[in-house]
Parts: sequence; C-alpha cells; structure tokens
Amino acid sequence: MRVLFFASLRERVKRSEASWTLADGASVEALWAALVREFPQIEPMGRSVTFAVNREYVDRAHALREGDEVAVIPPVSGGC
Repeated sequence: MRVLFFASLRERVKRSEASWTLADGASVEALWAALVREFPQIEPMGRSVTFAVNREYVDRAHALREGDEVAVIPPVSGGC
C-alpha cells in the first residue's frame, strides 16, 4: 500500500510517502504500530493523528487491502 505523510509527520519521517506491506485485512491501527516501529519519533503524535484510506476518513479498526492509499494526517491549526 502507499502511505502518505503530511505536515509535521512528513517533517519527522523526512519523506512524503512510503510503500508498505501488511497482511490483507490488517487494521489501520496495525499500520500505525508498524509505522511507529519504523519511525519511533512519531509515537507521541499517535493520539491525535487521523487516517484516510482512498481519500475517505476511517477509524483505526478499518481493514486495509492491497493497493490502498493511506493518508496519515496530523492535527493542523491556523486559519481564521
């Protein structure tokens, strides 16, 4: 699957995307755990990130499939 990192997450992992392989049906939570193992510096952000799979927001129990695009989105602030 293709994993996209945005904003402060992108800065912490020093890349905007990565290819990732998990078993079909693995949850978004399992993906997050794998990402934290690879990039431990993102662990403190865990409670506040949101996820979108194929451009739709999902919860952490969502089952992933081969070919999915997963966006990992940190909280953002600013604006009026």
